[in-house]
Amino acid sequence: MERCHRHPNGTAASPEPTGIAHGAVLCRASLPFPLSPAADPAVISPQDPTLLIGSSLTATCTVSADLRLRAQDLYWTLNGRRLPAASYTALGPTTLSVALARLNGSRQQSGDNLVCHSRDGGILAGSCLYVGLPPEKPVNISCWSKNMKDLTCTWAPGTEGETFLHTNYTLKYKLRWYGRDNTCQEYHTAGPYSCHIPKDLALFTPYEIWVEASNRLGVAVSDVVMLDILDVVTTDPPSDVHVSRVGDLEDQLSVRWSSPPALKDFLFQAKYQIQYRVEDSSEWKVVDDVGNQTSCRLAGLRPGTVYFVQVRCNPFGIYGSKKAGIWSDWSNPTAASTPRSERTAGGCDPKGGEQNTTLRRELKQFFGWVKKHSYGCSNLSIKLYDQWRVWLQKSHKTRNQV
Repeated sequence: MERCHRHPNGTAASPEPTGIAHGAVLCRASLPFPLSPAADPAVISPQDPTLLIGSSLTATCTVSADLRLRAQDLYWTLNGRRLPAASYTALGPTTLSVALARLNGSRQQSGDNLVCHSRDGGILAGSCLYVGLPPEKPVNISCWSKNMKDLTCTWAPGTEGETFLHTNYTLKYKLRWYGRDNTCQEYHTAGPYSCHIPKDLALFTPYEIWVEASNRLGVAVSDVVMLDILDVVTTDPPSDVHVSRVGDLEDQLSVRWSSPPALKDFLFQAKYQIQYRVEDSSEWKVVDDVGNQTSCRLAGLRPGTVYFVQVRCNPFGIYGSKKAGIWSDWSNPTAASTPRSERTAGGCDPKGGEQNTTLRRELKQFFGWVKKHSYGCSNLSIKLYDQWRVWLQKSHKTRNQV
């Protein structure tokens, strides 16, 4: 990326069309003529202006009398491209101006290079043009804490975002009713618009948090967000997620995991969510009613199918806080497959008549009882149900083999 550089005497250096490398810091030794130590080859005015997009600019280059150069011996470049002679005006024997109309945003945040040259390509003087927009008010401030001692916040740089100028973002915070303003120091920890406060935060007292954006054209301040650390606690994803078969049951998998260790020393509860998908699908199904247990049975799955499973955690009730925390990221996917069905393709069941009707009635009653007494992944013991399902599968296989 090109940058607007400066000579030791204060003028800007630019990428040169005469073979000078982009990004090189140029000095008087590169000029093709001798100068006295105190002399400047030329002076550009205005020097390093800041302008709004769409503005026009007339710049002048006045060369030193020691150079024995005249206005007609000069030309201009912008970012290494020679500007047309039609935009030049000789304002005196040693002064040449250039007119720039309807300027676009700077190509680099360090400024565009406007350079005055002698006819043989030597650099006489340079200026950095900063053309852009004032910053917009930062929006969408969001914060979280992983150990109740730190805080990480992110934000968005307004609706447009791009100002074409280097824009500084400063996250500030203070206790709501007293205390001085504090400035966050660790930026870009969770993305380009983020900052991390690692320690020295108080509990049970709300904070005021805001973001200030500033560049050469102005300052914009976000709305103030008020939060209590206890209300924005999150955790790492649950660890040690294991997915396994449930005996010979063809349509079930068992999921187990460990509670996140970061909050083990604090009084809190946790609720969990599970999501799972078939190997060849991108659509996840979510189980919301897991509660605070660390195991769950997934049912109604396809036999002989690989499933990917993830778990996440939401801490709540920390030190009596009435607000739920923030969902963690999902754990890494864990894979397992259901047992393959051994039913013979094309087999048929004998018509059982009354026996078949009785079985259907019993099944309806049984599933009604399960639905009434179990909610999602409850701790209800279903050993008897498992045994019954295994017996049912075996009876199907026996009938199909006959």
